[in-house]
Amino acid sequence: MNFLKKLNFLQKYHPIPPLNRTFRLLALLSFAIVLIICFPAIAQEPSVDDGETLDAGPLYDIFPLTLTAGNRTEILGPLFYEQESGSEQTWALPPFFSHDTDPSVDLVQDDWLYPIMTYRRYGNEYRWQFIQLFSSAGREDPGTFEEARQVTVFPVYFQQRSPLTNDNYTAVVPFYGHLKHRLFRDDIFFVMFPAFSETRRRDVVNENYLYPFFNTRHGDGMHGWQFWPVVGAEHKIITWQTNGWGDVITNGGHDHLFVLWPIHFRQNNGIGTADPEKIRADLPLYYVQRSPRRDSTSVLWPLFMWINDRGKKYREWQMPWPLVIVARGQGNTTTRVLPLFGRAHNNEFEDDFYLWPLYKFNAVHSAPLDRRRTRILFFLFQNTTDTNTETGRGTRRVDLWPLFVYHRDFDGSNRLQLIAPLETFVPNNPWVERDWSPLWSLWRAENNVKTGTSSQSLLWNLYRREKSPGTKNISLLFGLFQYRSNPQEKTLRLFYIPVERTKAAATP
Repeated sequence: MNFLKKLNFLQKYHPIPPLNRTFRLLALLSFAIVLIICFPAIAQEPSVDDGETLDAGPLYDIFPLTLTAGNRTEILGPLFYEQESGSEQTWALPPFFSHDTDPSVDLVQDDWLYPIMTYRRYGNEYRWQFIQLFSSAGREDPGTFEEARQVTVFPVYFQQRSPLTNDNYTAVVPFYGHLKHRLFRDDIFFVMFPAFSETRRRDVVNENYLYPFFNTRHGDGMHGWQFWPVVGAEHKIITWQTNGWGDVITNGGHDHLFVLWPIHFRQNNGIGTADPEKIRADLPLYYVQRSPRRDSTSVLWPLFMWINDRGKKYREWQMPWPLVIVARGQGNTTTRVLPLFGRAHNNEFEDDFYLWPLYKFNAVHSAPLDRRRTRILFFLFQNTTDTNTETGRGTRRVDLWPLFVYHRDFDGSNRLQLIAPLETFVPNNPWVERDWSPLWSLWRAENNVKTGTSSQSLLWNLYRREKSPGTKNISLLFGLFQYRSNPQEKTLRLFYIPVERTKAAATP
């Protein structure tokens, strides 16, 4: 049996300590009870491919999938399942372990108490992590079949080893290290951090002494320095570059100065471009921004602000922010009195609320997508629809935390699950659905519009009903009651014993 193979796999890689005598006796007794109940059903050995299923849920159940082609085996309710869908194969011991493979895309995924520990391999690239503190990643070069490996013990140790020795690095924080293409920088070098560090991003190099207090930076026509938070300055000249289309693009210059950050600062941005900008501020007294496209003035920043956005064609008054906001114009129409009500919209979005956070509505109109989302008390209730404006088809998802989640696909197929304590916060997360959802899915209802099949399951198949064109299967109480009907015959079993069988009359 495949289930025994999975147990051998776990025993090989995760040895189980010896069990004491009492526990072993209880385990044998439990197994004997399960075997006595399930043996009449297991002895039937029906095949899913032959249109038959094995029903002894929740102890043992094998049945075809409803929303996709394939079949699924469940043993001891939510504690073990094996599923095949197309080329994808999954088996799991929720929530402790799951193994998922798809040879058609060369994908392997293993989870241990997701998301505590995970392993992912896609083609030539792999990565494993333990609570995002310990991780290792690598890849194979298709030409040389040589690997570059990364090992991380965040935030203390970083290492990479590659056949290209220039890509090798080792870093032991805070003592000494050199990193490449990590932490949003192209290069990082440090000695006794924060005593000294040097970072590079594209052509800009930052040198820090007693980070973040002393800093110098240069590159791409720019140089600057700071003694934070006392004073700092930066100057960049106008530069040019050629884009991928062969066009010459102007990169504007700028001048920045701050004194007693963030109290006083002056900025001149976009020098040499069509939209130069000037910013003057002595916070919190005032903040002033001026450019050809946008003007804004704030007094007692950020409480009171006036905005004239000529680029987006609207004017806005904030008095005081964020409680009262009024905006009028083609690019933005807003009326907000927090927390009583708020309405904001333009040609692409809507954002409304009443008695925030009691009721909130958002919408995005960006052809061919039209998305609408209604929420009550943050995540307590959510109703989200996505519509393709060209075809008129759409999806819908309804969450009532933690009672249920309902999802309808573009083709009309739908699924309802009761209970759903995590799914609301991480919607459409396949790993939560694979590793955790089976534990609390007390009721599952699925309907495939394209094939006309449907299924319902209560308490991990203690009650299960399947229906397809011309067939119906019902199982109840570990399969002690079973009813099957198809165009050829109808069968009723009690305690796995056929008590009634009616064959359809032969057509002349």
